[in-house]
Amino acid sequence: MIEIADMAKDFCLPNQDEVDICLRDFKGKWVVLYFYPKDNTPGCTTEACDFTQNLPAFEELDAVILGISPDSPKKHRNFIEKKALKITLLSDEDKKVLQEYGVWQLKKMCGREYMGVVRTTYLIDPNGKVAYRWDKVKVKGHVQAVKEKLEELR
Repeated sequence: MIEIADMAKDFCLPNQDEVDICLRDFKGKWVVLYFYPKDNTPGCTTEACDFTQNLPAFEELDAVILGISPDSPKKHRNFIEKKALKITLLSDEDKKVLQEYGVWQLKKMCGREYMGVVRTTYLIDPNGKVAYRWDKVKVKGHVQAVKEKLEELR
């Protein structure tokens, strides 16, 4: 896991349009970097829609929102079009960034163990340092909590 006050690990990943987006491109801005398991699932849809709905407020706070999952750019594009999302989704199909950020973990459901994304959000300051981290995120109220923390830290 990358800890609070650590420098965020830089990465470049393709977005929903297969354009490489790098974390360093956002130097000087706040970055809400959220990791989620899978496009078009109930919790992930709620989270993405909540971030989209609150995007103007985040932009006023000079923040960008980046979502990362192991889904392909094509799946991201479908998800964005289906749900009218306005946020950037990045594809980490080889799970390298998921592993670097410590969110690719052993999970248990219905007595079965498998590797998957543990829903996690990092708030990265304009200098590239991790200002805050939410682990094992519960979707309900999360976007509001991120916005409040950003307002507090600015």
